[in-house]
Amino acid sequence: MNIPLQQQLAGQTAIITGGAGGIGRATAARLISEGAQVVITDINNDAGHAAAKMLGDQALFVQHDVTQASQWQNVIDHTISAYGNLNILVNNAGVCIFNGLLDYSLEEIQTTLNINLLSVMLGTQAAAPHIFKAGGGAIINMSSSEGLSSVNGLSAYIASKWAVRGYTKASAMELGPLGIRVNSVHPGGVNTPMANPTALEKTEFDEPYKKYPAQHGAEPENIASVVAFLASADAVHCMGAEIAVDGGMTTGKYIDFLPGSPNPV
Repeated sequence: MNIPLQQQLAGQTAIITGGAGGIGRATAARLISEGAQVVITDINNDAGHAAAKMLGDQALFVQHDVTQASQWQNVIDHTISAYGNLNILVNNAGVCIFNGLLDYSLEEIQTTLNINLLSVMLGTQAAAPHIFKAGGGAIINMSSSEGLSSVNGLSAYIASKWAVRGYTKASAMELGPLGIRVNSVHPGGVNTPMANPTALEKTEFDEPYKKYPAQHGAEPENIASVVAFLASADAVHCMGAEIAVDGGMTTGKYIDFLPGSPNPV
C-alpha cells in the first residue's frame, strides 16, 4: 500500500539551494505541503527572507554562496541547530549565461562551472554525512534538458549540466550503499526569470514550445512535484536516475509538413 507523501515527508528536513524564487521556492512550498521542514538558501538576502516569510513557519532562510565550502558548513550548522536532522538536499542553485562558444570569457566560464557544478559537489560532501547519520535520505541535483541534449549559445551551461548528470551517477554509486539516493532532474522551458528574463506573458512564453509534445512551457510547480517524488520513499529504488521534466523537448521536435504534427502547414 502506498503511503501518502504527507506522511512520508513529515518530520523530515530539506535544504534547498537557490530557494528564493523559481523552481527552488516552488520546491520548498511543495515539500512543506508534504509535511517537511525546509531550509532555503540563496545569495539574494532580501529575496530569501521574503520567500521564507511567504512559506511560513516550516521554512528557514540562510544566506549562502554555494561556491564556498565554509558557507556550506554554516548552512549545515543552522539546519541541525534548528531542526536536529537532515534528510534531503536539493542542489538547485544555478546560473545561465548566453554567449557564443568562442566568445565566453574565462570569468563567465568559471562562474557557470562554480555555481552549477562545484556547488553540487560541495553540497553533496557537506550534506551526505548528516543524511547518513539520520538513517538515509535523498539528494536531488537540478540539471537541465540541456544536460541531455544541446543547443547553440549555451556551451558553458551545457557543459556544467552534463557534468551534473555524470556526478549524480557517480554519487549514486558511492552513496547508495549508505542509504542515500541520488538522482538528477532535467527541466526544460520553465517559466522563471532564468528562462523568461523579459517576463513574457504566458501565451508568448509558450509559443516556442509548440514544436514539442507538451505544446507549452512548464511552471515551477511541475518540477517541484517530481522533486517531491524523488525525496519520498516512493522513489526508494531510484538511484542515479535522470528524470526529464521538459514537456518532451529532449524527445524531438515536430516537422510540421509531415504527418502527425499538431501544427500542420
